[in-house]
Amino acid sequence: MPLSFTLDPTEPEPLFLQIAARLRAAITGGRMVAGTRLPSVRALAVQLSVATGTVEDAYALLRAEGAIRTRPSAGTVVCGSAGTRIEVPEHTPFMFPPGSAAERADPLPLQIGLPALDDFPARAWSKLMVQTVRGVLPNQLADPDPCGLPELRREVAAYLGRARGVACTPEQVLITAGYQGALALVRSVLMKSGDPVWIEDPGYPPARQALEAAGARVVPVRVDHDGIRVASGKVAAPRARLAVVTPTHQYPTGAALSLPRRMELLAWAAEADARILEDDYDSEFRYAGRPLPALKSLDRGQRVLYAGSFSKVLFPALRLGYLVVPPELATAFVRAARLLTAGQPPLEQSAVAAFMASGQFARHIKRMRMLYAERRQVLAAAMEAGGVTVDTRPGGMHLLARFPGADDDSTLAKRAAAAGLGPIALSGLTMAHDCGQGLLLGFANLPVAEAETVVARLLAAIGFSRP
Repeated sequence: MPLSFTLDPTEPEPLFLQIAARLRAAITGGRMVAGTRLPSVRALAVQLSVATGTVEDAYALLRAEGAIRTRPSAGTVVCGSAGTRIEVPEHTPFMFPPGSAAERADPLPLQIGLPALDDFPARAWSKLMVQTVRGVLPNQLADPDPCGLPELRREVAAYLGRARGVACTPEQVLITAGYQGALALVRSVLMKSGDPVWIEDPGYPPARQALEAAGARVVPVRVDHDGIRVASGKVAAPRARLAVVTPTHQYPTGAALSLPRRMELLAWAAEADARILEDDYDSEFRYAGRPLPALKSLDRGQRVLYAGSFSKVLFPALRLGYLVVPPELATAFVRAARLLTAGQPPLEQSAVAAFMASGQFARHIKRMRMLYAERRQVLAAAMEAGGVTVDTRPGGMHLLARFPGADDDSTLAKRAAAAGLGPIALSGLTMAHDCGQGLLLGFANLPVAEAETVVARLLAAIGFSRP
């Protein structure tokens, strides 16, 4: 069926959402009935003078809503429903509702985002904390520097140079309250209400919520096996002010941003006078070959701000992270840090600095990498023995498991939660693009001896058996 509508590039709404809205209106208005065949992606892209990826994104959204379906023999046709199940909301529902795992004191088996709490070097850490308290001077009990202790900023700068190829000075490093603290600084300095911001789709919901809280116009950009699709972002919002990405290990798919995409992203940022926030999520843990270099290590134009956290490497309760900013933005970020935060706990900062300076930090990461590789392998084998398809990407701290023929993943996640288990549904992490069904399973905090028992509990709870 030929379609007679046009797009308005001056509208703030991304082009793929405009296409989806016009098709949805035609369906709900009765102008396109069930069984109506739509143009191919390529044909509609030519008609509207847009990239094929833009039409693909629009069709994917409508398929997820149930408005259309694609079959190899019949092409893309309209379904009987009006396509109202999934909308891109003004604001994302909060990721952690009352009673969720985030409010419980005890972590759950398979919960993502947890390091090996059972194998943390508590004795060495306790010794450092005692030494820190005993050696504290009276002036160190006053208000801390909002930018962080100088010794920790020095250690972070040195570590990033050695391990991640990020060349920076201690003056470019700010110590934050985890990743969310870094994001709060970025949005306060770089953004104003209404600014378009690219985020990965699927992606990390709390990051989106934080951006929305600052009044940003969030633009979901599809992720594929090579990471964020820069071309799709350029079509949807070519003059975006910021792109928030996880290039080394994309959350939640585990994809690594390919080198051509990295160069394309940096070129776009330079051309659009935009900035990139690199969340170097799980970069320390890669199980095949050397860790991938940071996007920041390729940044010759000082477009990238680099964020990291000690939550996954040490323990989440520490609530310490860091942000590396370009030299020309350092003064603005220092001012923002002094305005927005009273600084982070100095005793914990001092202990982390000593942990790094003594070499224990690097040894701990190496030991955890070996431990996680074993735990990952055992969990994947147990899941596959039960008929589950497991995506074993070469890095990270969670697995993506798919259950052929099972109910939708949100139902599976609820059943697992009722059984005291902590996986989350993949489909709940997307805004506008269909990323399929699956469960994210954390393995870092699951001892090898417990893996088979936990897998049996999970499969029994969700009612899954080998097809």
